[in-house]
Amino acid sequence: MSKILIIEDEANIARFIELELKHEGNEVDKALDGRTGLDMALAGGYDLILLDVMLPVLNGLEVLRRIRLESEVPVIMLTARDAVMDKVSGLDAGADDYITKPFAIEELLARIRVALKKRVAPTVQSNKLQIGNVVLDEDRHEVTVNGENVELSNREFELLHTLMKNKNIVMDRDKLMNMVCGYDYMGETNIIDVYIRYLRTKIDDKFGIKLITTVRGVGYIIKED
Repeated sequence: MSKILIIEDEANIARFIELELKHEGNEVDKALDGRTGLDMALAGGYDLILLDVMLPVLNGLEVLRRIRLESEVPVIMLTARDAVMDKVSGLDAGADDYITKPFAIEELLARIRVALKKRVAPTVQSNKLQIGNVVLDEDRHEVTVNGENVELSNREFELLHTLMKNKNIVMDRDKLMNMVCGYDYMGETNIIDVYIRYLRTKIDDKFGIKLITTVRGVGYIIKED
């Protein structure tokens, strides 16, 4: 039996899903607004959360971001909005799946089963790197700081990945150039310094942290205390 939380402001829809899930043998709780749902999600020890996007008090994307600061519980987004960017926003914020209303209950139940199977699947080697509140997910090719997604270009991502993977090691500019740009790169020789500046603007400056340290005359390092 799985414990599932439904955060949905349309009472009839929430009740319908609740009955179907209970019929499948699950334990189900409901919340009709974002704030209540967030409090329950963080306190309830749920196996899965169904989360509507358009919620009163606190919208679903904000609820999801705050959940992801503390939990990796599977979250399936429910919404009447089907624009591509809405789906991208939900997935970027950490949703495991996304289903658009109106939906067939059989499809929703199937998606729930898949998400729950992933939760109980044997643990595999993590492809995430984390230093402080900075998390780099290799599989999803994304970086988050304090749970907030940071948009990086491919080279910015590769440079950050290289520095995080080699934490506490001073990486000289030539080595970074070869690893990030390739041995046959024929562009500007100060390209690494340029991308370091971009990363500092997007991470260090924006979030008020000191992630990347310059080693004068040598290169750069990310230290983990």
